[in-house]
Amino acid sequence: MIGQGADPGSRSVQLRRTSMRSSKMAGVIFFSGLAALIAASPGRAQEPKQTEQTQPSQGQKATPAAPREEPEPQAQASTAPAALPTYRPPLRGAPGGRVGGGTRGTGREVFLLSALAPDHTGLTVHEQPTLYWFISRPTTFPVELTVVDPQGTQPVLEVKIPSPVQAGVHRLRLADHGVRLAPGVAYRWYVAVVPDPDRRSRDILAGGAIERVDIPDELRKKLAQAETGAVPFLYAQAGMWYDALAAISELVEAEPNEPAFRQQRTALLAQVGLAEIGQ
Repeated sequence: MIGQGADPGSRSVQLRRTSMRSSKMAGVIFFSGLAALIAASPGRAQEPKQTEQTQPSQGQKATPAAPREEPEPQAQASTAPAALPTYRPPLRGAPGGRVGGGTRGTGREVFLLSALAPDHTGLTVHEQPTLYWFISRPTTFPVELTVVDPQGTQPVLEVKIPSPVQAGVHRLRLADHGVRLAPGVAYRWYVAVVPDPDRRSRDILAGGAIERVDIPDELRKKLAQAETGAVPFLYAQAGMWYDALAAISELVEAEPNEPAFRQQRTALLAQVGLAEIGQ
């Protein structure tokens, strides 16, 4: 309050100072209120912080932004079944074939004897092929193997197998005995278990037929480029029974712990009615 009787000039100065202080206070109040309004305005709300994308931790399944169909995984090679050879018999219908075989013997000497040959004349492209036969149980009886020509007047080969003979698949290489097959001749061969050498009518007999043929040019070319494991398949497809059996049997003998080779031989034998031979 300005007192009465004061100097007019002094009072004027005092009024101006009072007015300036009022203006400054009003400005402070105005700007403070404006700042509060701006802070409270919805349009100026604090923006959320951007979330950093991280990889899911171990054991935590990530959720894809958009699900998509994944192709089914291919089966592992180790679970795929082994390929099996397919035997295609010759079309010319050659007569003859496997004879005898089956379960033979009496008492403690009952066994399965079989020539590993088809029920027709089997073919080979080799001059000195290998013959295979099977016996299901060991025996102490003498065992003989004979090869005869079509006339049968004189055996081409007679071999006595040393006793005792163990159970399983057996082979006889004609090359070991200097025997060569002439092309185009159908030979017969037999394996005999001899219970009584004085009574040969009691022999337990099994046999087959074999003929040597010229190797087809196409087969020759394929064999020249083939890996060892493919050779039995090529012979089987070409109808060369004895060569297919020999090729797969050599693989079995080289790798006796490889089940695929035994499966292939079993499948090959089954195609000519010898499924009972097994592996």
